[in-house]
Amino acid sequence: MKYILASLIIFPFVEISLLIWSGHLIGAFPTISLMILTGVLGAFLAKKQGLDAIRKVQQDIQSGQMPGGHVTDGLCIAAGGLLLILPGFVSDLLGIILLLPPTRSMVKPVLFKLFRRWGRNRNVIIYR
Repeated sequence: MKYILASLIIFPFVEISLLIWSGHLIGAFPTISLMILTGVLGAFLAKKQGLDAIRKVQQDIQSGQMPGGHVTDGLCIAAGGLLLILPGFVSDLLGIILLLPPTRSMVKPVLFKLFRRWGRNRNVIIYR
């Protein structure tokens, strides 16, 4: 929990510093244009890949299989799209990592471990 709080405090300062540095390096207009471009690209990719992930989850459910991997894909795609829409270069990099299938496949095992650990430490009640 303390790492999440520290990240939430440090992350905006890093993003703003990189945006200011980029503005000085390549100019304000190209920096703003990059932010707009990545936002539009993030929305487009998240919509396209997100709909594919939803379709795969539905197919798994209809065939009686557990859709665990596809649900994690959907979460990564949603988070990646949101990160690309947010202004900043660090969030764009993290968003691209979550949206691209080869890099997303490297992140998914880490997420599975986090979900397992979170599930073990919580009392989860499933109502049927």
